[in-house]
Amino acid sequence: WRRVGAWTSDIVAQPEGGMEQSLVIAMVGMLGIGAQWLAWRTGWPAIVLMLAAGFLAGPVFGLFDPEHAFGELLDPMVAIGVALILFEGGLSLDLRELRHAGEAVWRLVILGGPIAWVFGAFAAHSIGGLEWPVAILFAGILVVTGPTVVMPLLRQSSVKSRPAAILKWEAIVNDPIGALFAVVAYEYFRAVTASPGSGLFEVVPPLIFAAILAGVIGYVAAAAIAWAFPRGTVPEFLKVPVLLTAVIVVFVLSNQIEHEAGLVAVTVMGVALANMNVTSLRSIHPFKQNVAVLLISGIFILLSSSLKFEELAYLNWNFGLFLLALLFLVRPATILLSLLGSSVPWNERLFLAWIAPRGIVLVAISGLFALRLEEIGYDGTALIGLSFAVVVVTIVAHGFTIDLVAKLLNLKGSNRPGIIIVGSTPWTISLAMMMKELKAPVMVVDASWQRLALARQNGLPFYHGEILNEATEHNLDLTPYAVLVAATENEAYNALVCNEFAYEIGRDTVFQLGDAVDEDDRHSLPSSIRGRALFESGFGVEDVNERLSRGWVFRKTKLSDEFDFEAARERLPDAAAMLLLLRENGTIRFFTHAARPEPRAGDVIVSFAPPQERTAQDAAAKRERKRSKTAEQGT
Repeated sequence: WRRVGAWTSDIVAQPEGGMEQSLVIAMVGMLGIGAQWLAWRTGWPAIVLMLAAGFLAGPVFGLFDPEHAFGELLDPMVAIGVALILFEGGLSLDLRELRHAGEAVWRLVILGGPIAWVFGAFAAHSIGGLEWPVAILFAGILVVTGPTVVMPLLRQSSVKSRPAAILKWEAIVNDPIGALFAVVAYEYFRAVTASPGSGLFEVVPPLIFAAILAGVIGYVAAAAIAWAFPRGTVPEFLKVPVLLTAVIVVFVLSNQIEHEAGLVAVTVMGVALANMNVTSLRSIHPFKQNVAVLLISGIFILLSSSLKFEELAYLNWNFGLFLLALLFLVRPATILLSLLGSSVPWNERLFLAWIAPRGIVLVAISGLFALRLEEIGYDGTALIGLSFAVVVVTIVAHGFTIDLVAKLLNLKGSNRPGIIIVGSTPWTISLAMMMKELKAPVMVVDASWQRLALARQNGLPFYHGEILNEATEHNLDLTPYAVLVAATENEAYNALVCNEFAYEIGRDTVFQLGDAVDEDDRHSLPSSIRGRALFESGFGVEDVNERLSRGWVFRKTKLSDEFDFEAARERLPDAAAMLLLLRENGTIRFFTHAARPEPRAGDVIVSFAPPQERTAQDAAAKRERKRSKTAEQGT
């Protein structure tokens, strides 16, 4: 590692700044996306791995130094990245979610913010040992919980929808509020330093006006985009660049009015745009999600690798006690007092009282105000190391315990991947009943109440509505379902459903009936716009319905070390078609024309096979062929 560090240091120390910066950008991308991939493979919190990767690459091994590479550009790069992340988070907030979580969200914003600020300031001063101005400013920043941390945790865990929605809304709405608290504290102490007779009434009203003005700017920008995009005034290939540029312009313009007011503007812009029913935005959702992943990965690596050991030297046992107070006193008191007398159940209150990880916004704003405090005569050096300590401790504590706490409080959703089936037909109902028998979460979706009669009669979970309707995203929780099967009578509609959900669920986990192999057939749909074809033979809707009418059924076969896949195949008739295998952890893998999963001991194979009488005849024929083959080999 010393050799690697020395070699990398020699390279980045070259006078060619472009070479240095390009190398740092490449390494940041590698470490950030590598940490995200490792988190996906291991189930560990991605933020923890990204912080560890950045800390190892920066202060520990000295592979690169972002401040040396980018200089004064580092702060604006991080600031714009945070703005884009907040905007992307705002785009995910639909006001219809407030029907279930609205009371708690408003309480946590209106009551929880000030309560957390006051309690945090007392803890930072009396326990952490910070002087009052620094403690008050830092406590204002600590109000943020951060979508950059909360959203990945919610994606990796299976928490029920209402507490998850409360955490998501609190994280995004409180981010700009915490920044404004810090601005209020800084402007007040700066005014007091310059003119000792200054008071809050001279400082706060202009800041409130600036925040309102920034919000208006964000709303106007959102309204302009909502008007322009559907009318074709912006071509499709320019919509994403125009949107990203508009966010940056709104952020920078609002910051000219007041420091950190840009965070308010971009958050309002995102939430407003999300609730203006702009159909054009649906096509850019995959892009914005990719941008968010890249920005979160890059910013965490940049910030953690910029940390200096000298900044950590300020941490002592007082700060350790302060971190414990933050976890076990400040956050629980904030939640319990804010939600006192509300309709939120106690198990959800206790869950919210524990989960409050901090992220990028805390570190970025703390670093900014640490320098500004020194300019007005206060020592804010400890804020940098302390902000990183808060991020690391809260992410580790909450990231590794969120599943356990949710389970103890009975707030855990299904942790087994499920299957959502679009189209209620006799064949799909038979498949759904088999999946239910195997204890895999299943949901049948159809726009026809009459067709759903089969699902109701068999006691299957169902959703009555058009799955392509935007309202379905808010009325139907898709979190438990890792696989989608579109099997209506209309092949083109099935392809449309698969294409729509491929970005959300994954291109390799959306399936439909029908053969996608023959691309020369002018009447067949190209595989690029349809789901993966079910069955190796590519059975279509008519094929499965015709076989179902002849008595074909779904069969399950459990594999073991003694009874492997070949043995299971021997027991089935020649005409039987393998559909899927279900692993012990609930993972579902389908047999398709393009891929065959590798069965192993413990898997359950689900096949679509002829009736039992036919199966017995086929088995007898197989035994006869096997005896003949054995006799020939003996001869």
